Amino acid sequence: MTSRSSRTTARTSSEGRAVARTQTLLKGTAGAGTVRKTALPGGLRVVTETLPSVRSVTFGIWAHVGSRDETPSLNGATHYLEHLLFKGTRKRTALDISAAIDEVGGEMNAFTAKEYTCYYARVLDTDLPLAIDVVCDMLTGSLIEPEDVEAERGVILEEIAMTEDDPGDCVHDLFAHTMLGDTPLGRPVLGSVDTVNALTPERIRRFYKKHYDPTRLVVAAAGNVDHAKVVRMVRAAFEKAGALDRTDATPTAPRDGSRRIRTAGRVELLNRKSEQAHVILGVPGLARTDERRWAMGVLNTALGGGMSSRLFQEVREKRGLAYSVYSYTSGYADCGLFGVYAGCRPSQVDDVLKICRDQLDQVASEGLTDDEIRRAIGQLRGSTVLGLEDTGALMNRIGKSELCWGAQMSVDEMLARIAAVTPDEVRELARDVLGQRPSLSVIGPLKDRQAQRLQDAVA
Repeated sequence: MTSRSSRTTARTSSEGRAVARTQTLLKGTAGAGTVRKTALPGGLRVVTETLPSVRSVTFGIWAHVGSRDETPSLNGATHYLEHLLFKGTRKRTALDISAAIDEVGGEMNAFTAKEYTCYYARVLDTDLPLAIDVVCDMLTGSLIEPEDVEAERGVILEEIAMTEDDPGDCVHDLFAHTMLGDTPLGRPVLGSVDTVNALTPERIRRFYKKHYDPTRLVVAAAGNVDHAKVVRMVRAAFEKAGALDRTDATPTAPRDGSRRIRTAGRVELLNRKSEQAHVILGVPGLARTDERRWAMGVLNTALGGGMSSRLFQEVREKRGLAYSVYSYTSGYADCGLFGVYAGCRPSQVDDVLKICRDQLDQVASEGLTDDEIRRAIGQLRGSTVLGLEDTGALMNRIGKSELCWGAQMSVDEMLARIAAVTPDEVRELARDVLGQRPSLSVIGPLKDRQAQRLQDAVA
């Protein structure tokens, strides 16, 4: 059982000026973690979840910047910068950074998404001071030397090539472009060969200075941690780098906007030699802040979220037309996507597409059965809990929640929201979302006649 608490502690300096504000957001009992947050002067936020029963800690820093913050000529800069922060600081070389974590048996990595970037390290609880020092040093003291920019350019170009060699991965970028066009959300996180080749050290440094301000950062730690000690160590690391000099700053508000996806019936086909054709059929979905997202989770799970889902049963179990078939949602601050993916032999694309289209139409018009909804609710509740059984997942949850929503929700509250979804809510949402005219993205060895049939399939 986890309960909310609004207790706030404001600490002051000898002159009476407020220097930090600490809140207990969620008070844990019966094995659940206590979540606390401190807002430091300068706008940096520190959120922790304390679990005394474990011996590990995952420490991360979230930056409120992703590929949607890039101009067309800067496409790929966020991801490029993520790589460069591992290349060396005023205190450490690239080898020093990796060796420091390796020699204590820890793990360190980072990832870039469309709306945020995260750098993290997972270590034993006794090695948390080291993890804090290394990750904070990377975020505040990166040198971004010209020679490192050039060396890493080759690495990123290889990463782009690797993605393009995997059509099952590449088709998701194609679908984003099909639905969102040449917009920041429609462009790939990695950028293109042309944009990556055009990025200079000076442009990347300006991007770094603009977006890695403390007001745009959230520090998150989960595991066997003491909140006050984490705050002290983080504050010391940022102050040493001169990164908390601003005293009038306020944290960046969660993203908001009014983008609406109005595309319908768009088709993008990429003819490529491969053993399989990779298909995504999809429609506009929900923004991540939409209150109907709980019903959307149930609908998605029932349609294509597991072995008992409609799509898995119809496409794979009954007809053997595909090995991998599933549905998924992507929620952003102001819009979202719902897609159905299948990988199949090129000769069976027409059949797979027809089955998927028929199932979406049927669920839109007739809804799911009560049994399907009940089963999906149970599956979603179970997977939600099982997905939060390690400190890395917990750090992701509290860090992303603070960055994207500016609030925390306990696991019990999440489970209650899922359990409260009604069949009528799911059916109404299915009519609204699945009743839209779909768009289509396909990568594979397509013949001219087949390409025309696919165009006609969503007409």
